[in-house]
Amino acid sequence: MHFFEDIDIGEKTPLGSHTFLAEEIMAFARAWDPQPFHVDPVAAARTHFGGLAASGWHTASIWARLRAETMARAHQAMRSRGERVPRVGPSPGFKDMKWLKPVFAGDTLTYESEIAAKKPSASRPEWGLVFTQERGSNQYGRLVLEFTNCVFVERLEA
Repeated sequence: MHFFEDIDIGEKTPLGSHTFLAEEIMAFARAWDPQPFHVDPVAAARTHFGGLAASGWHTASIWARLRAETMARAHQAMRSRGERVPRVGPSPGFKDMKWLKPVFAGDTLTYESEIAAKKPSASRPEWGLVFTQERGSNQYGRLVLEFTNCVFVERLEA
């Protein structure tokens, strides 16, 4: 992430991919979302999903990890070039989170972030608010996760 003034609307950032394995789906669900279609393949087969499906929170948590890793790599590259790195965060929240299709064991999601809007913070002039459209698509190119993220980003000029 760049300083607020250097961020361009429409800029897309690939965040990476993740393959959801059955054991991982069940382990996450046992800890955080213990519903039968997330923790038991036999029970899941009898549900509307027809098989073991990852928790939507699991798909979102993978997005969070990939986004943090992507930002850390970008900031490290900036430091290695001798550039000043902006302060980023926290996020005041998400909007319109949608889990559009189930994610089954063996599915690979590819995540992408697109700058949708930005505005200076009304209450903190040293910060701007950056709004991103976050997406996760499966191996067939079908959108399965989508939401709007908002994050504070340091401004060069207050």
